[in-house]
Amino acid sequence: MPGNGRYPAELRERAVRMVLDNERLYGSQWEAICSVVETLGPTPDPTHSWRGRP
Repeated sequence: MPGNGRYPAELRERAVRMVLDNERLYGSQWEAICSVVETLGPTPDPTHSWRGRP
């Protein structure tokens, strides 16, 4: 499946959930993404593209 890249599906799903759960705590979705990637490890750009595919 295209878009899988090097990150496992479980990590992608967890990152999306964390961003959506924490978005209200930050000034923007991008700030929430940056916070999540500090915890999980992927860079912000792939995490941003996963938003629609948990």
